[in-house]
Amino acid sequence: MGKVLKSNDMNKCIGCFTCQRVCAGINHKSFTDDKSAIKIRTLGGLSGKFFATHCLACTGDIACMNACPTGALTARPGGGVVLNEKKCIYCKKCAESCIVKAIYFTDENSPPIICKHCGICVKYCPHNCLTMEDKDDA
Repeated sequence: MGKVLKSNDMNKCIGCFTCQRVCAGINHKSFTDDKSAIKIRTLGGLSGKFFATHCLACTGDIACMNACPTGALTARPGGGVVLNEKKCIYCKKCAESCIVKAIYFTDENSPPIICKHCGICVKYCPHNCLTMEDKDDA
């Protein structure tokens, strides 16, 4: 069993983007939103409800992993994938196959930004919109 990121309480989100910045800072040594594996968005400007786009921790038939021609993505316990950057050829097939569009590339010569389900965004969310939950491997 592994822990996975959930964003089930986004009705409390105020759009502070702290989760994005801490993800980028801790995981990619950058405080720009494009280096974050979680994206906070709204469909209605600042008056609309916010929602989070992030890896859903797929299990079984994992589209991004199956699309990778080099085997750079492998299944992680609980769901989702682990990236082996040495095997990645930056082809973007993983991002194209992601059903929720939660894999990001910052440029042509960098590996994908994929949620590791590390929980750092959960720790720093000031309104407890995000949680880490147990999820079976199956």
